Amino acid sequence: MNYDQQIEKLKNEKNLLIDNEAYAKEILKQTSYYSLIGGYKDIFKNPTTKKYKDGTRFEDIVELYYFDELLRQLFLRYLIKVENGIKSQVSYYFTEKNGENQKEYLDTSNYNYSGKKNQRDIDHLIKILEGYVTKPTDYHYINHSQKKYGNVPLWVLTNALTFGNISKMYMLLPQDIQIKVSRNYQCVNEKQMVSILAVLVKFRNVCAHGDRLFTYRTADSIPDLPIHRKLKIAQKGSQYVNGKNDLFSVVIALRYMLNDQWYKEFIKELKTLINKYLKKHDSISEQELYEKMGFPENWRMITRYRKQ
Repeated sequence: MNYDQQIEKLKNEKNLLIDNEAYAKEILKQTSYYSLIGGYKDIFKNPTTKKYKDGTRFEDIVELYYFDELLRQLFLRYLIKVENGIKSQVSYYFTEKNGENQKEYLDTSNYNYSGKKNQRDIDHLIKILEGYVTKPTDYHYINHSQKKYGNVPLWVLTNALTFGNISKMYMLLPQDIQIKVSRNYQCVNEKQMVSILAVLVKFRNVCAHGDRLFTYRTADSIPDLPIHRKLKIAQKGSQYVNGKNDLFSVVIALRYMLNDQWYKEFIKELKTLINKYLKKHDSISEQELYEKMGFPENWRMITRYRKQ
């Protein structure tokens, strides 16, 4: 369908109010029908008729789209802080134990090379690492280190690695290094760190790739942490309803992975962003928004409780 046909479909078949068709066409050109309508329609739909609820405006969908965009920017900024910290600590403790020669992080014996899955994952990781240090790359600092010294220390290489790469490396390292890294984070042990990183990597990718964030759920879950209990999050059986694999799980994980100053800044910005959206728009209730995001009603109290 061309843009005019898309607009006609939304108006006539889907019961969506569009007063300014020129504006709607321009927005569809900028974002695409799939990204905007396909990504953000559900919350406005009548589940029975599959059409938009009476009174739903095109602008309501656009405003939710932009709210989600601001959410992605906010979460990505603080997830990158976690990413940089993990990169720094993994490279530090690995090099402390094994030295700075690149052959050490290309050696399977310096990882937890037990079990077929670990072996496959380690072999795959080493292939990725080899790709950075055995041929010219787009990273001048890697090329310079390789050309001048014939060696790329891990603390140089980590700048080029993705959050997924460095998290996978942490998961595959011997326990003694994992423990040293996890001790930099209050009240989180090495096993909990593995689970937390698995979830944060996926949310970081959603933020970076511009996918819908506010309703995103992962197959992985963060571990049960004291904050779950202190917030009295509802349970279904023995499982917490919120804060395990939804956006609120990231809010909880960041409580343990960021220092207190950064976390307070993050929560302050998050509160401001949500307040501004809810105050300006009445197309979605506070309860509906929280339900989609996986936020409990008392989420704003999270900074009142200690981590342990």
